[in-house]
Amino acid sequence: MENVTNVSLAQNRKDDHIRFAIEQQGSAQTHRDFDDVEFLHHALGGVNLEQVRLQTMVADIEWQHPLYINAMTGGTAAALQINSALARAAAATGTALAAGSLGVALDQPETAVSFKVLRELNPEGFVFANIGAGRSVSDALRAVELLQANALQIHINTVQETVMPEGDRDFGEWIDNLANLASALERDGVPLVVKEVGFGLSRKTLKLLSEIGVKIADVSGKGGTNFAQIEAERRSDSYHYLNSFGQSAVVSLLDAPEFPELLASGGVKSPLDAVKLLALGARAVGVAGAFLPAAATGDHEKVVEQLKWWVSRMRELYALLGAANTSQLTSTDVLLRGRVREYCQLRAIDPAGYARRSES
Repeated sequence: MENVTNVSLAQNRKDDHIRFAIEQQGSAQTHRDFDDVEFLHHALGGVNLEQVRLQTMVADIEWQHPLYINAMTGGTAAALQINSALARAAAATGTALAAGSLGVALDQPETAVSFKVLRELNPEGFVFANIGAGRSVSDALRAVELLQANALQIHINTVQETVMPEGDRDFGEWIDNLANLASALERDGVPLVVKEVGFGLSRKTLKLLSEIGVKIADVSGKGGTNFAQIEAERRSDSYHYLNSFGQSAVVSLLDAPEFPELLASGGVKSPLDAVKLLALGARAVGVAGAFLPAAATGDHEKVVEQLKWWVSRMRELYALLGAANTSQLTSTDVLLRGRVREYCQLRAIDPAGYARRSES
């Protein structure tokens, strides 16, 4: 009986996450750190559109473009429809994509079909498996095998677990467990990405990850799907005071130490947002919420349409900014204003240096 109850609880939670995440897509935000990042316009600084190359390298594999579909869901009938649409769209557009947390599939194999479609319908694509930071090395390898994944995301979600009614709040062993996972996966040749779930990775956290051998991290900042708010909605009491907790992807990148490969996600609403994160040092940018409503209808052609639109607009922005490739975006001049500038000042980051990068 207990096992059946746990299965039902996990599946209900997954469906709750989908429902509340879709509802959040229509909510207005009063402030976005992306709005405090502004490209300095150089009217004669552009390049020809045909010169632009969007390819980027992640985990020593070349992607066709620096946009990926970030982790969303799995484990239920609704999730199967979403993942089927995402997989078909990823295959049609050459877009990398990540699975939602595979914990439920590892614990309850009958739910695995909703994840396996990410590979079955996208046989040649770049696919991330995904598990939580408290999972074992055995679970990590099982997750990779389940999807024949190219890499593994391990998500850090302490804020979500804190608010989640049935959450795991024993965080003390996570860093040691991550060190074991990083070592084991490197031996097995599996690229590892440690990511937040929407609350940002601080300089201190990134340094810790680097020290234990993690080479790729997704800073995944606040401003997108808000799992503190989602878990608060699932509670019967009032627990909304962590809804604005954490840092954005913008300031996480600005405050990041030297790190081999940084990815970024969280609150990316437009191709311009994505290009701003690339200009601040991200190797690639993850988007989830923007594609979720169409995927939830099962309309993969609509998702294909959206992805193609995003990639085309990003290419045009590269040309406008004079960047023939992604690495050249980090030489564009960027003005940092408002709360982002205040964050820089408090963290001893020189915002003026970003406004004169093309001169160096």
